[in-house]
Amino acid sequence: MATSYTPTDEQSHPYWALPNDQDFDSTIHDAKSTTDTRTDFYDRSLTSRRNALVGVACSIIFGCICIIAGIVALANHGVMGAAVPKMVIFNSKNDVQLSRQEEIMALTLNIIVTLCTESIGLVHGIALRSALSSESRLHFNTNLRLLTAARRWYNPNGVLLNGISAVLLIISYSSASLVVISDYEYSAPTSLPYAEGIALAGIPLLTLGVALLLQVMIALSGMRAVKILTWSSSPFDLTAALLHHTQLTPTTLQCMRCVSDLDTEGGPAKPSEIQPSAWHAHPSIRKVVIFLWVIIAACVGWAALVTWISHFNSDAVPLTTKTWSFLLNESSSYIEYFIPGVSIGAWILLFVNMAVVQGPLTIGLHCSDLIANVIRDEKQWRCATGRKGLRTAMNPVTTMFTHPICLVLVIAKPFLHWMFGLSFQVFNNVIDRKLQGSWVAMNTSQIWNLSIALFIFACFFTFVALRRPRGPQPAAYGHLQTLANLVDEWSPVMWWGHKEDGFPYCHAGTSDHPLPDVKMDCVYAGSGSGSVIPAL
Repeated sequence: MATSYTPTDEQSHPYWALPNDQDFDSTIHDAKSTTDTRTDFYDRSLTSRRNALVGVACSIIFGCICIIAGIVALANHGVMGAAVPKMVIFNSKNDVQLSRQEEIMALTLNIIVTLCTESIGLVHGIALRSALSSESRLHFNTNLRLLTAARRWYNPNGVLLNGISAVLLIISYSSASLVVISDYEYSAPTSLPYAEGIALAGIPLLTLGVALLLQVMIALSGMRAVKILTWSSSPFDLTAALLHHTQLTPTTLQCMRCVSDLDTEGGPAKPSEIQPSAWHAHPSIRKVVIFLWVIIAACVGWAALVTWISHFNSDAVPLTTKTWSFLLNESSSYIEYFIPGVSIGAWILLFVNMAVVQGPLTIGLHCSDLIANVIRDEKQWRCATGRKGLRTAMNPVTTMFTHPICLVLVIAKPFLHWMFGLSFQVFNNVIDRKLQGSWVAMNTSQIWNLSIALFIFACFFTFVALRRPRGPQPAAYGHLQTLANLVDEWSPVMWWGHKEDGFPYCHAGTSDHPLPDVKMDCVYAGSGSGSVIPAL
């Protein structure tokens, strides 16, 4: 016999308590039937798989070219030698011209290294994502690839090889910064240089090639070690795949709950006019933003130290308004120190110098992928209330160049590494055609320029991370359980909105056709939760 219903009874029920608990079973049944019958369409994205493997193949080819070129340079010019295609007479005109050519070559090399590491990272990231899902530890579509690991340290996606991949990524960019160097020849230690040229250093070329190939091996071993359900970067294809393979189950009564509500008691809720930011929704994003600002503080400290030394060291050129420039010229301010010797130890010392300074920048830019991809996932979800609807399929290669934030990051990575190369330069010192060692120059204005560029970069990503989306559509930021709760009907194109009136609860969800806006004064719970009115 049904219990009587009075306004007092309704008020005694919190949002999460359904009257008489009549609808839990029906809601769970609806969720299960939706999972069983409507998620088998998900895109396995074999085209993305082919594109990713093509990128890896190109990385292998480029790595082999670097190794061969490095071996040739070492065979012809020795351990500390460098291949100089052409030497020219030293004068101010030739010096400026060669400096511009060197900068263009360095920028081009950084762009190629970025494309290679991004291609390798795509495969490695999807393999890690699949490994985490098989362990029921995958919560977001996007994770910190090199700072998140599967269980068992010896796993191809485990902590050991992920740590090695992080080191190899730093070595890749450090090597790229050392490949293109200036070569000056002197007739005597005290004389002015009589010839100069752009040199391609053998050891950094060889190291770059080996680092890229080792990253490829780690990524491919991780790919072969797990079953990859989908190669799509779309959180919807991944959620549908996990639902279809029963690795994820929707939670009832959560159709109006955003990702940040999962830590609360949950249940029926009214729509909110503004949603939480990515900063509050994804715990790792807070760490990334803070780390970016730590890098800026360190870079500013480095610039201030070099500026101070340049003013008190008689051998250095002090920084003034006349010596400030974006690109290097004959009046640029700098300090320098000499690394003597022509041995492997000298190169190791150069690499350590470069990696210690450039390593945090490399890891910071890598971690910024998390912010870009989380915002990309949220923007895709919010298309569900637009006129054209939400298209679940997403090609990871095309979105890298078409989504504004992802495009900003793809451009910023090689550009910032190139700016670092302008700040920290290596010059070969040759006397009577015999290499004596290398000069390491820290260019004052270029370090300040790098600090300013990093400040603009960090401001942009901090703003993006703190921005709160407007509208009643619950924010998900690629959180898989949240998407499983919010999407109740799966189709290649979906719309989200009000689906069903009920008392005391309404239902919001997705459909393959446009839906009306949700009602801001109603309480939403889920399918079937408001369809039964207790008998009087």
